[in-house]
Amino acid sequence: MARAAGGLLGAATLATAPMAQEPAGPPAGEPLPSFAELEAAGARIGEVRVVVEDIFDLNDPRESGGFYRAANALHFRTRAQTVRRVLPFGPGDRLTVAVIEEAERLLLTRRYLYDTRIRPVAWRDGVVDVEVRTRDTWTLYPGIGVALAGGESSSAVSLREYNLFGTGTTLVVNRFSNVDRSGTEWAIANDRAPGGLSLGFESSNNSDGDRRLARVARPFNTLDTRWAAGVQAAQDDRIDSVYNAGEIASQYRYRVDRAEVFGGWSTGRVDGRVHRHSVGVSLTDETYATEPGLVAPPQLNPDDRLVGPFYRWEFIEDRIVKRTNLNQVARPEFVAMGLQSALQLGWAARTFGSSRDALLYAGTVSRGFEPLPAHTLLASAALSGQYTDGRAYRQLLGARAQYFVPHAPNRNFYVSLAGDLFTNPAPLDTLLLGGDNGLRGYPLRYQAGTRRVLLTLEERLYTDQFWFNLFRVGAAAFVDVGRAWGGDNVNRIDPGWLADAGIGLRIFPVRASLANSLHVDLAFPIGSNNPDIKRVQLLFKARASF
Repeated sequence: MARAAGGLLGAATLATAPMAQEPAGPPAGEPLPSFAELEAAGARIGEVRVVVEDIFDLNDPRESGGFYRAANALHFRTRAQTVRRVLPFGPGDRLTVAVIEEAERLLLTRRYLYDTRIRPVAWRDGVVDVEVRTRDTWTLYPGIGVALAGGESSSAVSLREYNLFGTGTTLVVNRFSNVDRSGTEWAIANDRAPGGLSLGFESSNNSDGDRRLARVARPFNTLDTRWAAGVQAAQDDRIDSVYNAGEIASQYRYRVDRAEVFGGWSTGRVDGRVHRHSVGVSLTDETYATEPGLVAPPQLNPDDRLVGPFYRWEFIEDRIVKRTNLNQVARPEFVAMGLQSALQLGWAARTFGSSRDALLYAGTVSRGFEPLPAHTLLASAALSGQYTDGRAYRQLLGARAQYFVPHAPNRNFYVSLAGDLFTNPAPLDTLLLGGDNGLRGYPLRYQAGTRRVLLTLEERLYTDQFWFNLFRVGAAAFVDVGRAWGGDNVNRIDPGWLADAGIGLRIFPVRASLANSLHVDLAFPIGSNNPDIKRVQLLFKARASF
């Protein structure tokens, strides 16, 4: 599969002769300069030609059958203007390799695009015409979905379209049922609407309450975006459960209203670094109550209303590398190796309508490393909380390290170590561990506490199988070791360290806009004291990565 813009941008062949400052163009029949040479010559972008190809290439004998022709015929092809709205460059801009590479990354993150190639197609008098060629994915999904994890099943009957009439708009209508609730939801969204806007609305009528979300924003869509602004609001009313040993111990009603208005500015990319600043006002209003007919927790969180201004700072180091066979199979993945961080400070005050005075803080940081050639280490950390009455309150600290070790063709040894710590949590604040969030051999939400550690070891196999030119296939053998502890809701049967081992199949529908891969795992619990736990856990679900 052709690749564009990344690395040396092999779609453009290197010129063999030195270039003048503004050459009139190569003689007929000679190859065009590379993007790097065009940048060195100070070229500006002229015409931007967008070519959108159908899902399947009917000239490829493997994709010329009746099924593939029917899929192309039934598919609404992405509009050229939809692709243009994603591009970080346009006519008249000075050409740089960094922006071309960013364009490739942005296009390949669109769920409705499978492949993209960017190349120069004409060069004269200091102006270069650029062709952007993309290939679509299948985006319409009417159907029935089933998942099984931690001994609990969930199902959905839905209609999902991720590229409505080729506009990049997502439309979802879904009837679902899971361990927490059942309901009907619908959503419509487009994060690259005209004017650079991100628009979205969601609504859900559930068996235990309702949920609404709306947003209108002009975010920092590219590294060179100079300003951003937006408003969003959300309401959620639901029954939440407290689990112990995988069983519901108590339940309560939780209501939360959130809103934010912000504006931001940036100097864009300067020497490969981006600084962004935003100011705004945020609201969080949480209420907790017992629910008639349900067993209530021993203690509820106090109602809490926090309103006030905030300042947010972001730093991005534009050092992103292309890899394959990390969390996908045979597809390009873009890994941020440079430092990326964000810090938000806010002040909630009684004078603004808050229930108390508090300093609100949240921060994230991540960076990639290459300890040895071809090895990839990704490290990240996050901290959030409130400083009130002279102490940190509801402070959550989390950190994670992921290490990818390629040791044979199409094989990776993967290690993940993650930990979380609550400081002065509210009574219902808890960290969960179980079959639905990492400890695959156990029921969902099996352990709970104020501290959590999870170690995952996987031997990953990325096969060359490409079923029907639709599905990439991988497999894994894994071991999980973890524990959640601390607080008043410790697992009474298995309070200590737990482990499991297993094998799994990974199926990636690469010609479809579904971002998730299908996981089918068999996991075997190790060291449990609970005789009621099944000796073999079957997990069948979709996840965003390997």
